[in-house]
Amino acid sequence: MNRKYILESAIKISRLARMIAKGVDLFIVLILSVFFYPVGILLAVAYIVICDSLQQGQSVGKRFMGFAVISLENGKPCSLKQSAIRNLPLSIPLIFAIVPLWGWVFAALVGIPMVLLEVYLLFRLDSGHRLGDVMADTSVMANDNYKAVVQKGRESWFDYPSSTDSHSITRENKSS
Repeated sequence: MNRKYILESAIKISRLARMIAKGVDLFIVLILSVFFYPVGILLAVAYIVICDSLQQGQSVGKRFMGFAVISLENGKPCSLKQSAIRNLPLSIPLIFAIVPLWGWVFAALVGIPMVLLEVYLLFRLDSGHRLGDVMADTSVMANDNYKAVVQKGRESWFDYPSSTDSHSITRENKSS
């Protein structure tokens, strides 16, 4: 059995699932922008800015796909500030779309290359991070129960003892 193939296949599937999750979020943005123009654009920008800080780091798309955005600084769910920074490559072009015609042209001329850059980095970086993740120091991970249990038990992501430390802790507890 080729283990490298299996690992690479799993990574590609997770990247495609992340793209589907972002696609769901962008579909919400499109609906808001088109049907409620021009106020819808402002609502869409507001959604894009805050979406990754909702529901413990889950936008609607990420919740649908079972992902969550966490901070690499402390392991906690993505903050509002990190969500805003993380989604700058998408929100900046969208802001210009409020201006009829020329704003739409500018939004397309800037937005399409930004989305392509995000997808390119998602597939080319070994870490699977996109530009927004690098800028905001965040990462997307599967939203599993183990992560939630681990985060409940400590203040900071880095406070958790390593596997070698856990043996010494259990020995100390037994001796006392």
